[in-house]
Amino acid sequence: MTGKKRAPRKPGKQRPAAAPDTPPESRFPIVGLGASAGGLSAFEAFFSALPTEVDPGMAFVLVQHLAPDHKSILTDIIRRYTRMQVCEAEDGMRVRPNCTYIIPPNRDMALLNGTLQLLEPSAPRGQRLPIDFFFRSLAQDQGEQAIAIVLSGTGSAGAQGVRAIKAEGGLVLAQTPESTEYDGMPHSALATGVVDYALSPAEMPGQLNAYTAHAFNQPLSAIADQAIRRANTLQKIFVLLRDQTSHDFSQYKPSTILRRIERRLAIHQIESADDYVKLLQQTPAEVEALFRDLLIGVTNFFRDPEVFQFLEQQVVPALFAGKPAGAVIRVWAPSCSTGEEAYSLAVLLQEHLETVKQNYKIQIFATDIDNRAIAAARAGIYSAGISADVSPARLARYFTLEPDGASYRIHKSIRDMLIFSEQDVLKDPPFSKMDLISCRNLLIYLGGDLQKKLILLFHYALNPGGFLLLGTSETVGDLGDYFAVIDRTAKIYQRQEGAHSAQRLPLNRFVPLLATLPMERPRITEQRGGHVKLPLRELAEQTLFKQIAPAAALVNRQGDILYLHGRTGMYLELAPGEAGVNNILKMAREGLRRDLTTCLHKAAGEKITVRRFGLRVRTNGDFTTVNLTIAPAVTSVAAPSAEQLYLVVLQDAPLPDPPATVAGDFARRYGGGSRCRRRHPHRSPQAGTARQRGVSADGQRGIGNLQ
Repeated sequence: MTGKKRAPRKPGKQRPAAAPDTPPESRFPIVGLGASAGGLSAFEAFFSALPTEVDPGMAFVLVQHLAPDHKSILTDIIRRYTRMQVCEAEDGMRVRPNCTYIIPPNRDMALLNGTLQLLEPSAPRGQRLPIDFFFRSLAQDQGEQAIAIVLSGTGSAGAQGVRAIKAEGGLVLAQTPESTEYDGMPHSALATGVVDYALSPAEMPGQLNAYTAHAFNQPLSAIADQAIRRANTLQKIFVLLRDQTSHDFSQYKPSTILRRIERRLAIHQIESADDYVKLLQQTPAEVEALFRDLLIGVTNFFRDPEVFQFLEQQVVPALFAGKPAGAVIRVWAPSCSTGEEAYSLAVLLQEHLETVKQNYKIQIFATDIDNRAIAAARAGIYSAGISADVSPARLARYFTLEPDGASYRIHKSIRDMLIFSEQDVLKDPPFSKMDLISCRNLLIYLGGDLQKKLILLFHYALNPGGFLLLGTSETVGDLGDYFAVIDRTAKIYQRQEGAHSAQRLPLNRFVPLLATLPMERPRITEQRGGHVKLPLRELAEQTLFKQIAPAAALVNRQGDILYLHGRTGMYLELAPGEAGVNNILKMAREGLRRDLTTCLHKAAGEKITVRRFGLRVRTNGDFTTVNLTIAPAVTSVAAPSAEQLYLVVLQDAPLPDPPATVAGDFARRYGGGSRCRRRHPHRSPQAGTARQRGVSADGQRGIGNLQ
């Protein structure tokens, strides 16, 4: 611990702890402090910095790793530094404000309805995680009133717990590593990306007081009034979020959004929502921080064990039933966060494979809009706290303990089943031909219209008889005709067959056209031998700006994909058994591959831009008319040794109105009359004819130069 410590206060008269059956006071913040090695100095510095003149209006619960036979002296030490009542926790003791509670040796501790519950440790010595256990119970019991502080210690204790605190809207602080005696725990907490303040222990009390004054001292009526008056301000915040992140939160449930925004105001001690809008305008980092706060949700391995037990016993065997050896089982986990749920599904499927002793191919597509979460999921490394959720047998079979003992790494055999990708499920094309979709606890954040859209999208993406898994508080709503209920408690549904599955809607019924691309100047990032090399993303977009197209891929002359832009799922799809394929010619859907191959070879051979109109591309049983453009991508400086790249532009071409029978079928299946018809009243008949001029009488499509 660096810096000077304040001398211990003279012991004063401490108020006796209230009896456990005393009626609780109004809600107040409960602060959980976790530490191990070096924690004693950190606790002393923290309590020395608490104000001496007034009560803090909070309760403090200290959880320190101790040997089972070691008598804690922490209670006596902390009493020297505070006027609060300090006591060792007893089973059933009610937590009161302005009191401090210390975990006893050889006990796990949890919070339930404001009371401390002591339990005999179930994990063997060396695998106990009392800090994570308490933090998670604190989050579940207190929600937004919960505050977690991670202090000095080795290992990764607390990292799992702080994620739970943040997911419930609580506050997270961590000791700055340079101020610790042992920085393992603070480093692990900071690596989660959910820490709100990184401070020395002496700085924490002042920040806590400032935060709680804003977060908890306003009367509820004032908060409600602010929420009403903030309606127009909220739209401005949505605009700033969409402008920087490209994600639209305007149709999410306002209650959830408002709580997260209120929390950001309290963190910055800002009184006015209008002032917060100004902060967002001036500080891109705060837009990013708000975006991350809006995305955070609770996730862990095998969450809701009874649900996974039903999956294991009933659903997983049904996925394989009737499929021949060598078949592909396809699973989609949208909103996968940091990957725990997707890996849990992979473990269930692997265990069933070992039971049936036949060869099947497993493909699990795990997606999320949070690129940081996807990066963490790809790494497949989790803190040792997952042992609270994963059985010892599964830990030994599917995880490897890292050399530092602070984290587990998922086995390669499980990791290879998954393909992680950044995706906004509300606007990007879905995967298709899925046997199982697991989307848990996303719907609860969405408004009714978005919920309905998502359920219809899942119906579209599933194979006949495919399964849908939702969160325990979610349902398919009034779309019960589309899904049969398999288990109402576990929220497992099966795609309903009948009129709804006779013909699938075109994908663009669910996915809007790409918004206007941001026009920004590309920057030079690398220079080799006189050749200026642009990043692949910017090279693609620089050429794409000239084409103004909704979907594109940057490829080499062999068709290997270097970068994808926009929503390409309507035109490209991973072929069964070829999860590692990243070649546009092999991924092209039916009706596109031959023309795509011909045009790419012509563009590469003659160094020209090639276009073909009116290609009929098959997407899940429906045909979409597509215009194809392939243009050489232009770098800033030509170099003979540089590989020439090509931009493949795929644009959905307008179709004439469908026949009345098809339109009527669309209306019967998905509701709505004229909405089912793709009308383009702004196009004249002559324009429509001109669009078809690229197709000659003998069916050969014309090739021309864009210039």
